[in-house]
Amino acid sequence: MAVVSPATLAPSRATRWTIGLVVGLVFAVPFVATALFTLTAADGSLTLDRWAALFDPARAATYRPVWTGLVNSLILATVTVGVVLFVFAPTMVLVNLRFPRLRRTFEFLALLPITIPAIVLVVGLAPIYLQIGRTFGTGAWTLAFAYGVLVLPFAYRSIQAAIDAVDLATLTEAARTLGAGWPTVLVRVVAPNLRQGLLAASLISVAVVLGEFTIASLLNRQVLQTGLVVINKQDAWASAIFTLLALAFAFVLLLVIGRAGRVGTGRKTP
Repeated sequence: MAVVSPATLAPSRATRWTIGLVVGLVFAVPFVATALFTLTAADGSLTLDRWAALFDPARAATYRPVWTGLVNSLILATVTVGVVLFVFAPTMVLVNLRFPRLRRTFEFLALLPITIPAIVLVVGLAPIYLQIGRTFGTGAWTLAFAYGVLVLPFAYRSIQAAIDAVDLATLTEAARTLGAGWPTVLVRVVAPNLRQGLLAASLISVAVVLGEFTIASLLNRQVLQTGLVVINKQDAWASAIFTLLALAFAFVLLLVIGRAGRVGTGRKTP
């Protein structure tokens, strides 16, 4: 029986380029259209006046909701990624190693939030956030508790795929046999082998936090998306400009996180 190599099954270079160009155009067309919308004056000419207005001190108060929301969203993204990496990921490792019979139940609970509409989540979270507000205050960072639940389905799939790709039991047993404690096993043995899954979970968590609107709006917290809505009611052009800047910022941020996560993976062993 002939053996088919993976290289034979891979699409040709022309096919990959064609797919890349088509996908690139799908994403580029709305961006270019939005940019032209912000650059086109009433008479049809191109102008940078609307972009220059962003730096006008007289309009600083108008644009403050966006900057405040951006800072809050970055804080939320950091806290949410921390919840995924330091709470959810170790729990998944524990379930796979010590309680494999509970894996299906844990998977069901982790994937459940994706089936529940955001408005229903808010109804259930509202009484909880009343207590959170009394205990921790009403700062925007408290949304990380809700966002941690929101990103569970996406983080679970990414991390579980990485766990399934390695022999986790053998790795941990070998490390424990050599005298390593559980913190050392998690940090120096498990985490490096799950790097790609943890990285993917972090990227998805950041993307979800930066794009989430419903929960923040209904719980009356100021984030990037709610700030854009406020600006849109006052100046549609400024809202479009900030949307472009937010997309560019999110792209660069995700690129930096992805690059940081791949540091050291390409080293060659002698």
